[in-house]
Amino acid sequence: MTTTPGSAHLPALGTHEREEIGRQFQATLVELVDLSLVGKQLHWTVVGPLFRPLHLYLDELVASWRELSDAVAERSVAVGVFPDGQASAVSAADEDGPIEAAATTDHAVVAELVRRVAEVSERTRTRMDRLGELDLASQDVLIEVLRALEEQLWMLRSQL
Repeated sequence: MTTTPGSAHLPALGTHEREEIGRQFQATLVELVDLSLVGKQLHWTVVGPLFRPLHLYLDELVASWRELSDAVAERSVAVGVFPDGQASAVSAADEDGPIEAAATTDHAVVAELVRRVAEVSERTRTRMDRLGELDLASQDVLIEVLRALEEQLWMLRSQL
């Protein structure tokens, strides 16, 4: 994560605020990219009676997490901080570890997603609150991320 040189045409933020916003967005970005990778892995390995609907729903979730990560990364660049969504950055920030490359029952898939999405939602809420102290436009991006994650969490929890 680096900041853009100079401040021409950047939002009126101080260096400290810009860097803190970048840190909050970077943390959110790598979590969303990680969710998309985990979701795709589970998409490939899900088995059980709910295979078909869950397999299709996982594609929807992955697409949503990719869209959300794009919005986060683009806002980061807009405020003058270049994000890092590369595999090494995502792996270094991963707190949960990888998903096993093996058949995973449909109920285990849902339980794992509930756990991971809930954790990402909680951390996103904390970051959203922090961004509210720094820049409301940046906070708005995380409000949308949180809104999407909490809706997904509700729909996943209803399957337990």
